[in-house]
Amino acid sequence: MADLEAGIGTLTRLPEQAVEQTLVIVEPTPRSMDVGMRAVRVATEQEQGEITIVANKIANGDDDARVRSTFSEFNVVTIPADPVVTDADRKGMSPIDLDPEAPAIAAIAELGRRLFS
Repeated sequence: MADLEAGIGTLTRLPEQAVEQTLVIVEPTPRSMDVGMRAVRVATEQEQGEITIVANKIANGDDDARVRSTFSEFNVVTIPADPVVTDADRKGMSPIDLDPEAPAIAAIAELGRRLFS
């Protein structure tokens, strides 16, 4: 498992079939989804395993629908917008340390269970 920097630069330099699973993290904004679509194209062309879209900072049903319609052929996992995450960042803390029961933390934990089960 590797956490790559934002954008697709590192992904373009990976050898073909280097990973079994690619998570493409997007926010419900045009720019983020555009970069996400480019990442999906590169991951698909290079056969970088199963692609899952992680829709981050989803504030409402419109955000969710926008991401799901853009990435309709992929599994989309939603992480809700959560003030605990913003508050933790401002305090220099991990969100799980600030509030382990926060909605975003629960969604991320569920994603982890799916990936590692």
